[in-house]
Amino acid sequence: MPQTRIVLIGAGSVCFGTSTFADLCRAGRRLAGSTIVLVDINPEGLGALEALFRRMVQAAGVDLTIEATTDRRRALPGAEFVVVSIAVDRERTWKLDFEVPRRHGVRHVLGENGGPGALFHAARNIPPMLAICRDLEALCPAALLVNFTNPEPRMCLAVSRYSKVRVVGLCHQVFHGVSAAAQVLGCAPADLDLKAAGINHFTWISDLRDRLTGADLYPEFRRRLAAMPPDFEPLCRQLHDVFGLYPATGDQHAGEYVAWAFGPVGEQGYDFAAAAAARQGMWDDLARVNAGTLPVARFLDVDSGERVVPLVCGVLENSNHYELAVDLPNRGHIANLPDGPIVEVPGMISGAGVRGLCVGPLPEGIAILCRRQMELASLAVDAAVHGDRTLALQALVLDPVVPDPAAARAILDELLAAERAWLPQFHGGPPAA
Repeated sequence: MPQTRIVLIGAGSVCFGTSTFADLCRAGRRLAGSTIVLVDINPEGLGALEALFRRMVQAAGVDLTIEATTDRRRALPGAEFVVVSIAVDRERTWKLDFEVPRRHGVRHVLGENGGPGALFHAARNIPPMLAICRDLEALCPAALLVNFTNPEPRMCLAVSRYSKVRVVGLCHQVFHGVSAAAQVLGCAPADLDLKAAGINHFTWISDLRDRLTGADLYPEFRRRLAAMPPDFEPLCRQLHDVFGLYPATGDQHAGEYVAWAFGPVGEQGYDFAAAAAARQGMWDDLARVNAGTLPVARFLDVDSGERVVPLVCGVLENSNHYELAVDLPNRGHIANLPDGPIVEVPGMISGAGVRGLCVGPLPEGIAILCRRQMELASLAVDAAVHGDRTLALQALVLDPVVPDPAAARAILDELLAAERAWLPQFHGGPPAA
C-alpha cells in the first residue's frame, strides 16, 4: 500500500489521541512507511503523548515515522489525511452552555449538539476550524479533512460552505443502535445488518436484517421492544411509537433535538466530574507508562471504536468497503431532505474517497424533524462565521428547546458576554471566513 502522511490536529487529547494511536498501531503493517504527525497547541501534553506513541509503535513493531509540532503549518505539506479533533476550552464553556440556558427556562438533556449549546459550541470552534482549512487550501489542497469536533453537522457544514476542503465527519454513535437492537433481539451485534440515516446524533434505523439470511428483523424487533422494561430507552421508544422508526443514537443524543425529552430522559446533563476523573486517571497511567512502571499494553490494547483508521486504509487500498455512518453534504442521499446541509448515511470507501449512499426518503414526520435541525444548523453556521447576532438570535428562537424570544435574547446576551474571549467575531473581531 502507498505510504502516506496523516496529520492529527488535536492529538494532545488523552482520550482521542491514545485510542487513535492504538488503532494506528494495529493497522501499522497496512500503513508501513507512513508518517504520523501529531499537532496540538499544548506543548506539554503533546510531548507526553508523543513519548507514549513512540513506545506504542516500538512495542507493536510497526514501521511508522512519528513527528510532533505545535505549528500545524509545518505539519501539513504533503498531508493526504488531516484528522481534526479540537475543542475550545471544551468543558468550562460547555458548563456555561448548559447552566445559563437552564436559568432562562430551557429544559435540555445534554446541551452540546442541539439547543443553545449547539449554537455556542459551533460559534467557538468554527473560527479555528476555518483557519485550519485555509492552511489546508494553501499547503495540502488535495487532503481529506476528517472531522470529529462536535456539533458534527455544523462543523462539517462550515467547512463545505466556506472552504474548498474535502470533508467527511465520523461518529461511532451508530454502534449504540447496533448494540441496542441486539439487546432487544437477544443476539450478538455481529449478527445484525443495520442501516441508519438522518443527521448526526439523530439517525433512525431504516432497515434491520439478519446478516446471514437477510431476513427482515424489524417486525420481531418491534414485538420484543414492546416487552422491554420501562426504563429501556424510554425516549427512543416513544419516538419509535410515534414516527415508526427507532433512533439509532440513544436517549441522550436523540433528546438534544426534542423539546420534551427532559421528561423521559432527565435533566442531569453531562457528568463533568466523572469525565474529569476518568481523564485524570488516563493522564496518570500515561505518566506511569512513560516512566516505565506500567506496561504499554495499557494503551496499546485499547480499541477506540472509531473508524478513521479503517477509512484511511480503505482509501489507500481502494478497498470499496462499507461504513455504517459518514457525515457529508446531502446530494440526494436522503431524498426528502435539502441538498447542501450535512446528513449522516452509510458510505462506501475507495480510492475515490468517501461516497455517501443514497437511501431514499425518510418517513415524512422524521424528515420534518431533521429538516428543522438542518435549517437551524445553516443559520447557526452563518451566524458563527460572520458574528451575526441577528442570525444567532433567530437560531435560538427557532430551536425547539428554547421556550420564547425573551429567553432566547437573555441566553444570547449572557453567553456572548460570558464567553467573550472565545467569540471575537461577535465583538468586533474579524469574521471567521
